[in-house]
Amino acid sequence: MSDRYVPVQWNPNKWLYDAVLIACVAAYILIYLNLGNPAADVTRPADGAIVRMRAFGTCAFFMLTAILCIGPLARLDRRFLPLLYNRRHFGVITAVVAVTHSTYVLNWYFAFSPTPRLEALLGANTSYGQLLGFPFEAFGVFALIVLAILAATSHDFWLNFLTPPVWKRLHLMIYPAYAAVVAHVVLGYLQDTKNPAFALVFGAAALSVAGLHLAAHLKDGAARRAKGAWIPVARPQDISDSRARIVKMPDGRRAAVFRDGARIGAVSNACAHQNGPLGEGRVIDGCITCPWHGFQYRLEDGCSPPPFTEKVPTYDLRLQDGVIEIAAEANAPGTPVTPLDVPEASDV
Repeated sequence: MSDRYVPVQWNPNKWLYDAVLIACVAAYILIYLNLGNPAADVTRPADGAIVRMRAFGTCAFFMLTAILCIGPLARLDRRFLPLLYNRRHFGVITAVVAVTHSTYVLNWYFAFSPTPRLEALLGANTSYGQLLGFPFEAFGVFALIVLAILAATSHDFWLNFLTPPVWKRLHLMIYPAYAAVVAHVVLGYLQDTKNPAFALVFGAAALSVAGLHLAAHLKDGAARRAKGAWIPVARPQDISDSRARIVKMPDGRRAAVFRDGARIGAVSNACAHQNGPLGEGRVIDGCITCPWHGFQYRLEDGCSPPPFTEKVPTYDLRLQDGVIEIAAEANAPGTPVTPLDVPEASDV
């Protein structure tokens, strides 16, 4: 933990994550180059450059689909959380693949244009008043710009500089970018192919994004509709010493109920630094320590020890019939709450 900006260091998990991603991208491109053109069944033979641009274009679409599926999957099943932790790396690689696709497009179709290539691309078709023949290129340019901005601001420096709320709102632009990619493909490539195979796979991919987000929303809604101001957590002895039990709250957020010897306290599961999962960390020297970057918070008030100033919300706890219960409403960040004193828990 630090009172100044400290860049997040690489670790073996990040290297492995990126290595697997790059290997998957390379495998997809090679397979498409060998099988994609014969299976395309387009109205006219496709040149090698066209096949390559389609290989990178479809790869970027499926990568973007996977990125948008990771979030709801992690909300539905915690086993997908490792994919979520390094999702920004996934986004940067997707942006690189998308830029490669656009480079092939500009170099093939507008290499000899007397006007600048981007200007020629956007000016070649201006029939915005019709559906068939709509200038789908505009959707692709918009999506590419958004992906480039998100990739450029993915580093922790921008999260710290813009502040987490602003950074989060900026990165929600991934959703209109995905919608633009869908429109780009529907009004572009799908107008030129007779083979329904890609259309079926494309439709299934787009529907999977919508379906998973709907399923996650319904699950969160069910939690929000939970009755009662107090939510049962566990018996004190069921929480390992220096560890936490993560609880889904009625408002969809998560709280982390930690045990430090005979003391039990609860804070928000989201670290103030980068929304890291505090509940997956542990108590070190009386402070909850985030597993991502080591930011620490006191159990009794959710404040970082001096001279640090980070704070997280706290929760009231009570012991009811031998079971720890947590208040459904969070306290303001940094609110002092006396931890439960449960002597029997220290004997476990």
